[in-house]
Order: sequence, then structure tokens, then C-alpha cells
Amino acid sequence: MKKNIKEKILQNWKSGVTVSVVSIPLSISLAVAAGATPLMGIITAIWAGLVASMIGGSNFNIVGPTGALSGILIVYAVKYGIGILPTLAILAGIMTLIVYMLRWERYIVFIPSSVVHGFTLGVAFIIGLGQVNAALGLKNLPVHESLVENLYESILHINLTHSWTVLLFLVGFVFLFAWKKVFPRIPGVIALAPMGILLGWLSQAGIIGVQFQTLFSKFGDISGNLFSMPKIALVFNQEMFLGAAAISVVAILETIMSAKIADGMTKTKHNTRKEVLAVGVSNIVSGFFGGIPATAALARTSLNVKSGANDKMSATISSIFVLIISAMLLFAFKYLPLPVVASILIFTATQMVEREHFEKIYKNDKTAFLLAMAVAAITIVEDPIMGILIGSMAALLLFANKMSRAKTEININRDGKLVGRLNAKEFNRTKDHGDTLVYRFAGQLTYVNAQSHMSNVARISDETKTVVFSFRNLFFFDMDGLEIIKEMVETMEMRGKKVYMSSVGGALERALKKEKWFIKMTEEKKVFDSTKNALEKGDK
Repeated sequence: MKKNIKEKILQNWKSGVTVSVVSIPLSISLAVAAGATPLMGIITAIWAGLVASMIGGSNFNIVGPTGALSGILIVYAVKYGIGILPTLAILAGIMTLIVYMLRWERYIVFIPSSVVHGFTLGVAFIIGLGQVNAALGLKNLPVHESLVENLYESILHINLTHSWTVLLFLVGFVFLFAWKKVFPRIPGVIALAPMGILLGWLSQAGIIGVQFQTLFSKFGDISGNLFSMPKIALVFNQEMFLGAAAISVVAILETIMSAKIADGMTKTKHNTRKEVLAVGVSNIVSGFFGGIPATAALARTSLNVKSGANDKMSATISSIFVLIISAMLLFAFKYLPLPVVASILIFTATQMVEREHFEKIYKNDKTAFLLAMAVAAITIVEDPIMGILIGSMAALLLFANKMSRAKTEININRDGKLVGRLNAKEFNRTKDHGDTLVYRFAGQLTYVNAQSHMSNVARISDETKTVVFSFRNLFFFDMDGLEIIKEMVETMEMRGKKVYMSSVGGALERALKKEKWFIKMTEEKKVFDSTKNALEKGDK
């Protein structure tokens, strides 16, 4: 029997309120990291989170501003101004809905984890290094589109470092790590943000003798209308559509990953289709209200689960309480010192990178590890969008190269006895191929790996008198595969070898029975049910 709304509220209000308290300072900080205003982060947490909670397919995902998107958004905010970010949210939402309608999400999830982890590492560096000025107290420096140029600018003005600001940043940063060790289930930002606000107010009021940069000194009054639809900067060009497409891909990936992690924690199953629909609609709504692009947030989703959530009602309550708390107390957040924001963001960046994933990739696949590092480097130095695009293309080429290698087992027989069992790599290093060779196809035989099989067969030595092609482990083929079988048989026969075929069944048998050359081989009794029978014939 379905739970009624009252039961859902009673069971999920605590987790919803807990997540909302964490979401406010994080949404403000991540909006700052994206080059947006604090208010835009709050708007995103309210509207994107609320819409996603109503139509999403996960009972636990919390949607809002995230670090994964901040690295992309800061590039556009610097180049076009913050007014462009709501437009990006709307365009990304529309593209996500197109993905939903065409069911393309099944292909997006094929982007390998090495590319995703490399991109995340790069974005973590962008977020962390982007807070250097706030952490050092450097004011009014020229802003460049390139992260490297901004870092160089900071180095040129390093003599203007404010020692009290550095101290406050370090205290906040260390506090968050220490808090996590002592209270791992409760995010330290809950405690750090109020203390920072109090310190910022004391600084602004002149009660203490140290002046800190605050959100107010940078953005002015950060409170505003959470319901009105502001004017949106409309810019439509190739760069905008490319950015929106990248945001859409990252948003879908992050949302599905977050939902899968929540499933693992709760032993439940989310609805991927509904999650894609939700992230598309929520981004459009966020953009219309002046928010920035959003996706599911892994840390907030995890907190939601750990706080006892068991239904989407928790996410709904969270968004409503973000609205209520912001309407009542957002004015107070203007006193939040920028070094405290920097400590929150840099701590968040460190939590985005999971060392065990990179250790696992390094141990199991050095090529994938190098690809992840390359994606991270391109993301940091060049552009996050180029990072994920080049990484995805490189991964596709590596995959195609791997798939093009023939999967086979080759048995070498001499005088009726098995003397060697080799894979393709070992076979190519061996000159003695016996008098009878069994070539077993494995997996698929298609245009991708057909020539690799042909190259293997062409290396069979002249001393080998009999070749048996076994198809027992062949599970898929295409027209190029059929053609290459014919070519291999003809090549071996032209070199004067006896050629037999074994274990030809199912779809392969039906396809080959339409070929004159196969019909002739069958009539000549060169096609056998098993390799054993073929070898017995070859020994005679």
C-alpha cells in the first residue's frame, strides 16, 4: 500500500531540513566558484531541486549547483558575464530533453570512467586554484578567461597577500578536515558558515581590528527576489551550444552516477529515464528564474541517505526549507568572509577526487590512467569542454583499437597430438605452427577486427598442411565477417592446405548456406559438427 503524503513528510522532514541547512552555504559557495552571484546559487537550489524532486526517478538525489559544472560555467561567466549562465541552463535543459526523447542517455553513459574521473580531477583543480585570490586576500586583480593567466596574475601580486586572510582560510580549511574526522556524518560547513558569518559581521562593524573581504564587499546586498523571472542575456552562437551540450552530458552523467551510488547505499533501484527528464526540466526552470545549470550533487545526496531519507519527499522538503531559510536569513550570509568561502570550496574540491579510483585505474590499465591525466591536464590548461570532448574521442579510438585486435585461441598439433595452445600475440611470435592448426574465433567477427584475423591466418607457416577454422565461440558477425571467412578459406586453399570448418551453427550456418563456396565445402565433407571430427579427418 502506497504511503500517504503525511507519512512521507513525517519520515523525511529531518533529512530534508538537514540537507537544506548544508545546501545553502554550499550553493552560495559553488555559485561563486562558477562566477555567478550567491543569489543565483540559492535560486538554483530552490527551483532545480524542487522540480527534480517532483518528477525524478530517484528517491534520494539532491539537485542543485555542483562543482562538476562550476569549472565549465566560470569560463562562460568571465567571457560573457554572469547573465549568460541562466541562458546556458535553459539551453542545457532543452538539450537534455532532446537526449531524453531520443533515448540517447544509453550512449552517454558509455563515456569511460577514466575520462569522467580525469574531468572531475581537472574541475577540482579549477575550483581550488580559482580560490587563490580569496584565500590570499588579493583584491581587484584583472580577470582573464584562462586559469593559467589568472594564476600568473596572482603570482605577480603575491606581495599584496593579507596575512590575516590567509590565517582565516587555513583555520577554516583545517577545521573542515578535523570536523570530518570527528563527525563524519555531519558536514562541517554547518558549523563553519555561522562562525564565519559572525566573524564577518564583527569585521564589518569594526568591532575587531581586522578587515576581511566578504560576499557583501564583492557582490553587494546578496538578497533578492526568489520568485521573479529576471532579464536573461540571450547569446546564441556555436560556443554557447557547444557549452550547453557539454553541460547536458556532465549533468546526465553526474545525476545517474549519484543515483547509482544512492542505490548502492540503500539497496534500491532508480528510474534512469525519469532522472534524465528531471534534470532537463529542472535546468530549464532554474534558468527561467535566473539560476545556473544544475545536476545531482553526490555529497548532498549521500547526506540525504545518511540522514534517514526514504522518499523523494526529503528532497522536496529540502528545497522548501532552502526557500524559507533564505527568505528569512539570506541577508546574514552577506557577512560570510571570502576566505571562509575559499576554504569551503577548496575542501569541496579535495572531496571530489577519490584517490582509490585513480589507484585502481593505474593498477589495472596504465593506458586508461594516462588518458585520465591527459583529460585533467586539458581541462585545467585549455578548457573543461575540450577536456571531456578530446577525452571521449581518445577513449573511443582506444576502444576501437582494442576491439580491432582479433580474439582467438590457436591450437598447434603435430602427429595427431596437441603441442601448443596460443593466443594471437603468442602465435605471432611463434614460427613452429605444427602440421595441423586449429584457429578458434572468439566473440565477434566484424569489420572492426576482420583484417586482424586475416593477418593472423596469413602468418600460418608453409609447413602446416591442415587448417581447421572453429566457430564454436563466435557469437556475432556481420557481412564483412562473412567475407573474411571466405577470403581466409580461399587463401589457405591457394597455398595448398587442407581447410576444414567446425562448429558452424545457428545464424552463421544460415548465412553461410546461402554462399556457393560453403555449399561446395559441405558437399566435399569439409564441414564438421565438432573440431574433434575435423582433426580425425585431417589425420587420415
